Amino acid sequence: MRPVGPKDLVGIVLQPIEAVSSTLERKLGLFSVIIISLSAMIGSGLFVLPSLAYAMVGGGVWLAYVFAALVVIPGAISQSELASAMPTSGGSFVFIERTFGPLFGTMAGLGLWASFLLKAAFALIGFSAYLMFVQGYLGTDVSAIQAALIMLVLIGIVNILGMTRIKAVQTPIITLSILMLVGLTIWANVSGDADYSKARPVLQSTSDWTRMGEAAAFVLVSYAGVAKVAAIGGEIKNPGRNLPGGILTSLGIGAVLYAVLVATMVAVIPHEAFFDSNGHAIEDPVRAFAEIVGGSNVAIFAAVVAILTMTSMSLAGILAASRYLFAMSRDNLLPDLLEDVHPRYETPHIAIALTGLAMAVALLTIDVHQVAEYASGFQIMVYVLMCLSVLVLRKATPSHAWYQPEYNAPFRPFLQLFGIISGSLLLYFMGMEAVIGAATAAVVGWLIYQSYGKKHQSHKVLPWETFRLMSTDPLRAESRRRASAFFAADTWGNNLLTLRQFMSCVDALGMEYENVDILRDYFHAADENSDGLIHLEQYLMALETMASDEG
Repeated sequence: MRPVGPKDLVGIVLQPIEAVSSTLERKLGLFSVIIISLSAMIGSGLFVLPSLAYAMVGGGVWLAYVFAALVVIPGAISQSELASAMPTSGGSFVFIERTFGPLFGTMAGLGLWASFLLKAAFALIGFSAYLMFVQGYLGTDVSAIQAALIMLVLIGIVNILGMTRIKAVQTPIITLSILMLVGLTIWANVSGDADYSKARPVLQSTSDWTRMGEAAAFVLVSYAGVAKVAAIGGEIKNPGRNLPGGILTSLGIGAVLYAVLVATMVAVIPHEAFFDSNGHAIEDPVRAFAEIVGGSNVAIFAAVVAILTMTSMSLAGILAASRYLFAMSRDNLLPDLLEDVHPRYETPHIAIALTGLAMAVALLTIDVHQVAEYASGFQIMVYVLMCLSVLVLRKATPSHAWYQPEYNAPFRPFLQLFGIISGSLLLYFMGMEAVIGAATAAVVGWLIYQSYGKKHQSHKVLPWETFRLMSTDPLRAESRRRASAFFAADTWGNNLLTLRQFMSCVDALGMEYENVDILRDYFHAADENSDGLIHLEQYLMALETMASDEG
């Protein structure tokens, strides 16, 4: 093994994961994690998208939700492992930044922020069909934009008031929503209204499979809650247990609900009722479902619940999106103003306000429906990156000892490889929308990093760099790993090691030896002037001699 040269040693340090922020409330338990995740999932995914996806693939639309869940599962499991090792606000941004560096972190963080705020805006504007139905019953006349902006102000205030208030708002809404949907499903089956033969998927040709793939990519946004909840890792109690447990439990509940409820909708609602008089897919399928099963009064109740549920989804969207700005500011990628925490409510109030303002601009100026589709493509890319991050970090762990997850993703690396391949396939089905969304986030992220973040960053040895080196030049990678251990053990900062520090290096590197006396012999052999200290070259020679003797 060749010795490490000066260029190899630039920036070689063990970068421990930063301490979990103590400035945010850490008050959320497992139940709260599940509720927040479900609140982010059970919204437009059930109340708007089923009819739009039905227009793409017909009665087999429920299968698109199943395929989407299969793509999400590897990413969710990988994210659970990453979250248990890095339980801090920022979620996917933190995982990507720690693995691939600040440039990729800036791109991903801004993309995730835009993705979640646009999906939250989509949920607010998505209840317009339900709002019009309720207003027709009440005789009122409030536009969808007016209602969305009023709701936006309210949920922004609730976010600033803190996690306790969010939990108090979301828990009854999501409970009521699930009970109503399950109740309608049971009612439809007991009354005999459900004809599940209409829900039989048609997959006889290549074009059928292509359309199903496109529908799966389209509805994958329904599972965004599993990513959103990781973004608030800094506010969760016992995150090593509650984050993976909450993510996987909510994903399981959500996937089952989607498949069963959407299949029942198809079994109950006549084909022509999925479309309006202009031939466009309706945007209030739950209203149509409830009206057929229980009549107009039940339909009114379902529409009110839909409005509340999608408002709750927006609440979770602002919650998650604002934490990306907070985390990026904390990592010196955005101005430190966004890291400011309210002294009373202990929430990043400026990041929340900026996110709410951006949502208002989106509601007033752009086609939220279309841009939300672009953002969905970026979300699929994030799931792929979660799988890739686990593979990179696991291989690079010997040189990056800070990565110590409490939860270990099973079936590695096959599960992650499946997630990468299946996610990439869905991106192919999405077409240019995914490319445009990713390219926009990348360009804006690159500009912000070059103009601000780069000036506030110091060089760090990244797991991705170590991974590439281990794959292309394993001897150099091992040399750098040994050098990293040297500088980590050099607590005095004088580029010298004592015997005890040398022993800690050997232990950290996982090198085997029979007893402590042998280590003493290697140390003293390297200590040429017998002053009880060895420098880097002597240390590396001692390790090389140990490795040769063991061989």
